[in-house]
Amino acid sequence: MAYKHFFLLVATFLFLMACAGNKKNTDAESTVDKRGYIVRVGDEAPEFTLQTTTGEVFKLSDMKGKVIMLQFTASWCGVCRKEMPFIESEIWKKHKGNPNFCLLGIDRDEPLEKVLEFMKQTGVTYPMALDPGGDVFALFAERKAGITRNVIIDPSNKIVMLTRLY
Repeated sequence: MAYKHFFLLVATFLFLMACAGNKKNTDAESTVDKRGYIVRVGDEAPEFTLQTTTGEVFKLSDMKGKVIMLQFTASWCGVCRKEMPFIESEIWKKHKGNPNFCLLGIDRDEPLEKVLEFMKQTGVTYPMALDPGGDVFALFAERKAGITRNVIIDPSNKIVMLTRLY
């Protein structure tokens, strides 16, 4: 039940951010926080380009002007498997039609076939991208840091929320 409340809170936050536009959060965190993040709230989100499971190219800067949720995940992560159906039902299904919102799952260092099977097993339909070698993950967190992370980016490309183990 706590998971559902968390995702309801995140969904509400995303909706408000999409409606409010360009509000900035200036909360400061240390350079490397206890959760392993190397970015902090208020930072500009680092640029990256990834290929999605459908073969499309996702470039973060192409999404500027939208509220973006990045969900870092992997098939071997039990917590991710519990989290993803809630992201699907409480965030994706409610906001996928919003032109000011973007959700991207980023699978860390697994081949396409494994990611497609993972999506099928968890029942997610939101876009997923491949992060070979975990290089995009390493733009946001220490390489050795654990997975199950969500990053919310505002329309001006500033990080406004960082979660770990929801």
